[in-house]
Amino acid sequence: MQATTFWKTVTMDKSGFLDRLISILQGEGIRFCVVGGQAVNAYAEPVVSLDLDLVVAVEQVPQAEALLGRTFRVERHPHSLNLSEAGSDLRVQIQTDPRYTEFVGRAVPREVLGIRLPVASIEDVLQGKIWAATDPTRRPSKRLKDLSDIARLLEATPSLRPHVPPDVLTKIQ
Repeated sequence: MQATTFWKTVTMDKSGFLDRLISILQGEGIRFCVVGGQAVNAYAEPVVSLDLDLVVAVEQVPQAEALLGRTFRVERHPHSLNLSEAGSDLRVQIQTDPRYTEFVGRAVPREVLGIRLPVASIEDVLQGKIWAATDPTRRPSKRLKDLSDIARLLEATPSLRPHVPPDVLTKIQ
């Protein structure tokens, strides 16, 4: 089974949500990149997840929200737009936290479970995971997953170790 088929099976994406989402973004010239766990998967041994986290170029967020709102259910949260669609368990979050805005310009094409997409640079993916792992407002289970993702990145690219704060390194050793 190909990685894309596996991912669509796991996310129960019977509606083609993923394909249509990417098609809309690319077709309308919306600059974006993958962040979060799927971005970690692009650089390290993949782990299954129902989530897809994206960042859209800051100046295009209103355009993306309007376009995507015509096709998908869009919920606005303080630091994200959450997209969903009946017929798919895929959970898409577009980060609107301003700390992520520079990631789009440094994105590189990578395979994300069988699909070639713009992915935040490995340094940016690591930084995003550090922010998430040290955010006291996140659920403890999410912070543990973030620590695991940091460990996966360090195993794949040990030269990133100096970029990780000592208190975070202590938690993953």
